Amino acid sequence: MDVLSDVITVTRTGRSRSAYVRWHAPWRQEFASVPGSAGFQVILQGSCWLLRPEAEPVRLGAGDVVFVPHGRGHTLADSPDTPVTDPPCGPADDQPSGTYVSGTFASDTVDRSGEDGPVTVVLCGACQLDPSRTHPLLLTLPDLIHLPARAGRHPELSAAVQLLAAEVENPRLGTDAAVPALLDALLLYILRIWFDGQSALGDTTGWAAALNDPPVTAALHAVHRDPASPWTVATLAAEAGLSRAAFARRFALLVGQPPLGYLTWWRMTTAARLLRTSDAPLRSIAAQVGYTSEFAFANAFRRTHGTAPGTYRRRS
Repeated sequence: MDVLSDVITVTRTGRSRSAYVRWHAPWRQEFASVPGSAGFQVILQGSCWLLRPEAEPVRLGAGDVVFVPHGRGHTLADSPDTPVTDPPCGPADDQPSGTYVSGTFASDTVDRSGEDGPVTVVLCGACQLDPSRTHPLLLTLPDLIHLPARAGRHPELSAAVQLLAAEVENPRLGTDAAVPALLDALLLYILRIWFDGQSALGDTTGWAAALNDPPVTAALHAVHRDPASPWTVATLAAEAGLSRAAFARRFALLVGQPPLGYLTWWRMTTAARLLRTSDAPLRSIAAQVGYTSEFAFANAFRRTHGTAPGTYRRRS
């Protein structure tokens, strides 16, 4: 798998949620701060305002996408002056009537009837993230990403939104499989567009630059493709097509840690996922992440996660 695909697969956990909501003006909906989650809203019809503390109101129109990667609180309203009309949305909310619940996601179709004002339709979604396995790529994102709608741009994002909206509004046979996959696709397209945009703006540092730097990306893909390989700085430099010293400097500058430091972190993150999601014996998991000795693997895991692999599995 490539880096961006792995970021989504490894950090997401728990049940995804989505909702297709019609608001009738006047309305104002607060979205509570939910650490350890990532959420989005897509304006499907009408318009509204995005409100945040200590920030100017932003008008949103049909097709606009708002992504909140760190679960920060924010508000949507038909007007900046409209008072609160609904209680804040949060993880402790009860399932409303009309909720479609499966083993992997919960989906709501909600009509917020108010006065006979203009209608705004919003597709909302959220997924739970494991803070202990949050990829450093996600940590570099801003608190909020706004992708304005532009005709003809980002057709893949528009297609994912349309498909997801159709499944959430009218659940049918296969929706249980379709919605989680579409939520992952939507998140992938949002991140891809964001990082491509940062590159176009000339961002030459951090993960925005790393994902658009062919040598560093080649090394990252090698690590993610085969974490069990006995990688060294020299062999990763060969994948990158650079000298050992030049590669080590370049990788650390863009990724934020040395090549072998990132390799160890990724191995231990992968091991934690395998411990949580499989019954494979420890020696098998150790081999899958590059350790020939179960004892050496257990020591490395304990240094990273603060507990032994067997204890981590039981707690998970």
